[in-house]
Amino acid sequence: MNRRVLPVGAVLAGLAAVLVGLTAAGPGLGWYLVAWGLFFAALRLSRALPARSLSVLVLGGGIVMAATGLIGPPSTSTDSYRYAWDGEVQAAGISPYDHPPADPALAGLRESWLFPGDCGVRDRHPLPEGGCSRINRPTVPTIYPPLAEGYFLLVHWLSPEGSRHKVLQLGGFVMAVLVLLIVWRRPWGAVWAWCPAVPIEAVNNAHVDILGVLLVVVAFSVARGRGALLGAAVAAKLLPATALPGALSGVLAGGLDWRRTLRITVPAVAVVALAYVPYVLVSDGPVLGFLPGYLQEERYGEPGVGNRYLILRLLLPDAWAPFAAILILGLVALYVLVKGDPDRPMEGALLVSGALLLLFTPGYSWYALLVVALAAITGRWEWLGVALAGAVAYVAGPMSHTNPAIFFYLAAAMAVAVRRVVR
Repeated sequence: MNRRVLPVGAVLAGLAAVLVGLTAAGPGLGWYLVAWGLFFAALRLSRALPARSLSVLVLGGGIVMAATGLIGPPSTSTDSYRYAWDGEVQAAGISPYDHPPADPALAGLRESWLFPGDCGVRDRHPLPEGGCSRINRPTVPTIYPPLAEGYFLLVHWLSPEGSRHKVLQLGGFVMAVLVLLIVWRRPWGAVWAWCPAVPIEAVNNAHVDILGVLLVVVAFSVARGRGALLGAAVAAKLLPATALPGALSGVLAGGLDWRRTLRITVPAVAVVALAYVPYVLVSDGPVLGFLPGYLQEERYGEPGVGNRYLILRLLLPDAWAPFAAILILGLVALYVLVKGDPDRPMEGALLVSGALLLLFTPGYSWYALLVVALAAITGRWEWLGVALAGAVAYVAGPMSHTNPAIFFYLAAAMAVAVRRVVR
């Protein structure tokens, strides 16, 4: 065995132990930082390894890291409980966009593990008529797009009696490993394999974002069907829309490339539209669900409150921040369309998706799973700071005025800027 493998293996063993503790014991900012510190240390040490040894550690270590997320129930998020509920509602022939979980009309579908009697426990939400639910925001309908809802229904059908959240975690594990199998032989495949966000957010918390990430990674790995796959990713979670400008990299260089533009956009739009059709037909109301309310709840329209637009608010008046964020993001997308390399579309996708997180500074760590995957494909490891900043923002409290995420977001922005200048 190469002597340089042992230090990397020891660091990875320590990282796996910390991840087990995090999934078993719940959130803790200090332990999150330890996990990320071990992750960065493993990346640094791995650069001295021979390619064969590195490939083995990336594949084997990636599977082990992902598996740590299966050890306990969701530790830092209750979103998977909504997924389970949406699957159950659909199996009963009811649109998840029509009724919130608290609606008495659906009381006959309530299972005790989702609607326990004891409300004096963390992460349980009271219902208007009494009782409580593990589902967050139980008084509003679902927010998730149609392909995600189809996935929730499929998981419900595949779930044995009494399996609760576990099949959703297994689904996240399978999808995380599928992404790993695509990226593990790349020079920076370890970025995905060992990143703490993967076992915590994709597997333990079972966030449906991993479905969108998988579809984007597959889209950039094939020569045909890219537009349809990216449309499916958007229909699973809206954030993968940031990958579309990357797929169109350079279409405005020297005039509009109509053929390539239509080859990407028409299938993408068609897939999104077709995914919505069944739900439009069976729903009594709009199929946007809680999306408008979510944007209001997260204070994207009130930049002076909470932790949105953290970097921009250091430079501009608070009221200008939303407009500046939209303008800058549009300019970044335009830059990709004009200057992007059509042979490396994933780099344009990373630039747009990473820029969105730096400009809007959301407080949810799972939003950065796409950035982590694209960083693994492109080798642009400097974008990992964006994922770390999102983790800090979430664990410390997304709307907390004492949240230290601003320092991490600033450091992430500086790392990206310096790296681009150096290149």
